[in-house]
Amino acid sequence: MSLEIERLPVSLGADPRRVLLKRYHTGEAQAQHIIDRVLSYPEEKLAGLLQETLALFGDRHAGLHQRMLARAQEVKQDESLSPARRALLGACFLHEYSVEAAALFNPSIVPHPDQSGLSAGSLRFIMSLRAVGEGHISSIEFLSGVLDAGANVKLEQRTGKLRLGEVRNQNGSNFEVAFDPGVPLDERILFPYTPSQSNGIEDARFVKCEGRYYGTYTAYDGRHILPQLIETDDFLSFRFVTPGGNAVRNKGMALFPRKVGGRYWMLGRQDGEKLYLMDSSDVHQWNDPRLLLEPVYPWEWLQLGNCGSPLETEAGWLVLTHGVGPMRHYTISACLLDKDQPAKVLGRLPVPLIAPSAEEREGYVPNVVYTCGAIIHGKFLVIPYALSDSAIRFARIPTQTVLAAMV
Repeated sequence: MSLEIERLPVSLGADPRRVLLKRYHTGEAQAQHIIDRVLSYPEEKLAGLLQETLALFGDRHAGLHQRMLARAQEVKQDESLSPARRALLGACFLHEYSVEAAALFNPSIVPHPDQSGLSAGSLRFIMSLRAVGEGHISSIEFLSGVLDAGANVKLEQRTGKLRLGEVRNQNGSNFEVAFDPGVPLDERILFPYTPSQSNGIEDARFVKCEGRYYGTYTAYDGRHILPQLIETDDFLSFRFVTPGGNAVRNKGMALFPRKVGGRYWMLGRQDGEKLYLMDSSDVHQWNDPRLLLEPVYPWEWLQLGNCGSPLETEAGWLVLTHGVGPMRHYTISACLLDKDQPAKVLGRLPVPLIAPSAEEREGYVPNVVYTCGAIIHGKFLVIPYALSDSAIRFARIPTQTVLAAMV
């Protein structure tokens, strides 16, 4: 038995030109040497040097000149400095970071808050993307697009620029990030900020639940992981929250899109091998997970997990799963849970839904297809997925075809 899934002629690859302007930090002694060199440079040469710098970098970062001046104020508060000297001083303590230089992968997809101006049967969506740059540091980017009535995909053009939001109300690993409404969606980036995130914000699974968007993700500091939640109503203001409870201990937490029986429900891993289920009256507190599924088929012998939040159908909750088989070969499959009793498994696909094709096997991490969330549009299940951690493609299949293949 096999399922014929249609790969759409839409793809998105990593773009090293997408650079973020970051503060450059160095030791106190070296920083003072840099300051001294800038202060001793002849005044009459500063204007020309500033123009050269702005010509090289000005079109890559919005408001670069003002950001250079602001950085200079952080480094040395001296109002006697000329504007050109202050700007160049700030430029010496800034640098570019290419957020996608290594990889772009593991998308999730949700309906956009704004559905205005669309043709009949179309849906505007937001995708989250995991970007990886130098040092294997992961961050979250966003992209919008439209599904037409036939579930064809059109992605919005990315501008190429990136901006950090304003960090507010930090309390340990919990904080808020706010973007100016004038910053386009594709220019907003959630970059590691706290020590627990220092090596990455990994594999965000966004879902709209009870009127609010939640993104479950894994914070990584290079040694330890910390499951966290991102909350937003508009993708302009984001709240990072660390949930509590004995079930918050591993990767791959995925929230159901609505309450069942008056309670929140969540999928997750506990042991790195099997899929677990938990429920709670509080979206920030998760305890007492129970086993839902364990590996059965050869293509999931090593590991079984979810590929994003469950999707509601008339037949039940459709859950995309990932399986890892011999040679750490990743595939995507699915199972079906009872709509009113999610702990009850109604069926499983006996075959993978998506396996790496010959052209999808090579990449940053070979032999992998993976997604952090899909969407049902019309009669189709639409899956944005990563191929070998190096690019993103889309596939679609009639939802009924998947449900009918369950055993």
